Amino acid sequence: MKNIFKYLKWLFSGLVVLVAVFLLFVVLKPVSNYEAPFPDIKASSDPAVITRGKHLFYGAAHCSGCHAPRSELARLQQGEEVLPSGGEDFDLPFAMIYAPNITADVATGIGAFSDGEIARSLRYGVKQNGEALIDFMPFYDLGDEDLTAIISFLRTLPAVNNQRPKNQWRFLGKALRAVGVFNPKGDGDVPPAPATAATIEYGEYLAKSVANCRGCHTKRSLLTGGFVGDEYAGGMVFGVGGVVDSESGYFITPNLTPDESTGRMAGWTVDTFVQRFKIGKIYPESIMPWGQFKRMTDTELTALFMFFQSLAPVTSVDPIPVGFQLAPSD
Repeated sequence: MKNIFKYLKWLFSGLVVLVAVFLLFVVLKPVSNYEAPFPDIKASSDPAVITRGKHLFYGAAHCSGCHAPRSELARLQQGEEVLPSGGEDFDLPFAMIYAPNITADVATGIGAFSDGEIARSLRYGVKQNGEALIDFMPFYDLGDEDLTAIISFLRTLPAVNNQRPKNQWRFLGKALRAVGVFNPKGDGDVPPAPATAATIEYGEYLAKSVANCRGCHTKRSLLTGGFVGDEYAGGMVFGVGGVVDSESGYFITPNLTPDESTGRMAGWTVDTFVQRFKIGKIYPESIMPWGQFKRMTDTELTALFMFFQSLAPVTSVDPIPVGFQLAPSD
């Protein structure tokens, strides 16, 4: 018996030491820096290029949806053009993440960034200082022309002095960052973007590399952000007002595959799909950036619909937890 207690004592002591070492590792480990090349992307003064960038920025890429002030939310929901001087606050299990000011202000925006630094952040997910960006902007496979267009448009924006808070990492986030969970996601292997046309190929490009339909309509881990469900089959839970609880309710993103029983668009025609986007936001609590997406062209929307219809049907079942109310979802 004495040997057993002695063994347990040593086991407990060992676990305490391991925990202490891990805590010290998390607290003392410097934030990792990553090497990534600077893409050969330079801003253009060509009006056509800038117009294309503006269309993407305020439309399919919905950049203003996160980077514009929340005080301008009503205008955003109407599809208006709001300066991206910093906006959304993301209260996540691992950190408070603040969408930064991306106007031309040198002190608080991206006015001091080179074209290459902006391009690297979007293509590789690496900050100006070499740290990894949180995987909120999946523009890693954005074609060179579209990447050039967005940066060209950004260079035309006036400077707005608005200092945003620094991201606040909770212990869980620091631990995940210390063990390498948060690392750059872009590999730089970018295929040529398909021609802008009402095709399945262009729809896939929009859904994966521009509009990020996959990012919300696929189940993801709330800890790592990694995909854990069937692509475009829905099931991602978003709390109303950023809180998932029984009082506020929550949204489950719908299944976009052509499944006859659980697909949101079962029985829809392309005209139904296009008109739904033209209407914009119906339910005030919806987290989808309808204000930006309603600015997409009929060609873009038709391409998206064709792509979604080409997917393999996936039957999705998402039971509502006891005590929760499902907010209306569009």
